[in-house]
Amino acid sequence: MELRQLRYVVAVAEEGHFGRAAERLCTGQPAVSQQVRRLERELGIDLFDRTPRGVRLTAAGELFLPEARAVLAAQDRARAVAARLAGEYTGTLRLGTSRGLGERLAAVLERLRWRAPHLEVDLVAAPTRVRLDQVAAGTLDATFLRGTDVDGACRAIEVWEDPLVVALPARHELGAGAGLGTGADAEADPGVALADLAALPLRLVPRARNPVLVDLVLHACRDAGFQPVPSPLTGSTLEDTLAAIGAGTPTWTVLYAAHAQGLHAPRVAFRTPRGTRLSVPTSLCVRATAPTPYLPLLLDACAAAGHHDS
Repeated sequence: MELRQLRYVVAVAEEGHFGRAAERLCTGQPAVSQQVRRLERELGIDLFDRTPRGVRLTAAGELFLPEARAVLAAQDRARAVAARLAGEYTGTLRLGTSRGLGERLAAVLERLRWRAPHLEVDLVAAPTRVRLDQVAAGTLDATFLRGTDVDGACRAIEVWEDPLVVALPARHELGAGAGLGTGADAEADPGVALADLAALPLRLVPRARNPVLVDLVLHACRDAGFQPVPSPLTGSTLEDTLAAIGAGTPTWTVLYAAHAQGLHAPRVAFRTPRGTRLSVPTSLCVRATAPTPYLPLLLDACAAAGHHDS
């Protein structure tokens, strides 16, 4: 049974004539007659008595007609709901981003495009404090944030955990073998114990730039029984730091696994920390009062991205 067959039955019943029903439906009379006959064969009943002067409903057709109209009315209601929902998610969503989101951000954007095809998404990259101030002021709808610590003007909703990996020279004994850095399956990563890195200087961003990450790593090193030897960062980008790790005196750093998977750094090996779990919560930050009307849509997209990455 097809919806168009039901529309044809209703039109023929109301017009009392196949030709007039076809004109009303902007189609040919043979198509209407054929589809009605096909439906009657499928149902095993005659819906119409056909005469040279026109058609009229049979007793079975009289009982069937209200049900056909109910199905078509339900279709109209469903379309109206879909149109209303699509109308709610129009305009421009201004969304702040953090580095290292990797495929998660792509999955969020894909879900947004699927759920709200008429919504424009404007991605904004800026320092964390700037993005939080923009959210509080209402010039950003929301921003991704590492950690969950925000001031009273904003509210942070944790959406997923981002695991960290260790980056060290591929030529070093701890970097030898298969793993993330060679593009092999995650199961082939032999991992590395943090205690085994104690003799290598650690390259970290200044704490002011990423306090959540720095505190987590230093605390994990202390739990592993050592205080890491600091080594200055090289250059202003992660790519510069990785280049220095791969070519210079052996050092190590940490970065988000999602970011590492998208990097081409053949001289660097990425290893999962063994014996400890290093991960940073990522939150969606919105205004504490009068949050963006796009919040339900954003949370749905983040949940889909979390499942996509797990």
